[in-house]
Amino acid sequence: MLNQFKFVTGNPNKVREASEILDLTLESVQVDGLFEIQSPDIDAVIRHKAEQAHSILQCPVMVEDSGLVFHAWNGLPGALVKWFEETVSCEGMLKMLEGFDDRGATAICCFAVYDGKNMKIARGKVKGSLSSNIRGSNGFGWDVIFIPEGYKQTYGEMSPRGKNAISHRKRALDKLKQELNKAL
Repeated sequence: MLNQFKFVTGNPNKVREASEILDLTLESVQVDGLFEIQSPDIDAVIRHKAEQAHSILQCPVMVEDSGLVFHAWNGLPGALVKWFEETVSCEGMLKMLEGFDDRGATAICCFAVYDGKNMKIARGKVKGSLSSNIRGSNGFGWDVIFIPEGYKQTYGEMSPRGKNAISHRKRALDKLKQELNKAL
């Protein structure tokens, strides 16, 4: 069912994780000319990305976006976290958080499938906190600073299997499968 959608992403790590979680080979495509709106609102980003990818490819698409919300920053960086990573790095984000008492964070992942008429969106969230330093070498992006609630390890310190069992991406994909099963 999900393999009937082209997974529009340029990030091989996301393809690998989603494929492992679903135990399914996903066809990944990169789309030239895909313009991603810049907003901390993941829902707005994902809707725009799905509509634009479908318009370019003219076939059913699946898109994903994720974000990391720092509670002390009232919603930032959210979907903009990848720009924070590229400009100041995870270490820089942690330095910018110094002086804030609240180290709470929420990891969010959103998947959308769109066939040109119907859009199904599924969101997964994991509450947690931010470490005080970079920890671990597994995963990618901000995995090295996010500690899921109930754990002592960052995603980056967990095995891929351990992370995939509890992650925000796993929760979003589980919800997406449920939504698609309802539609059948």
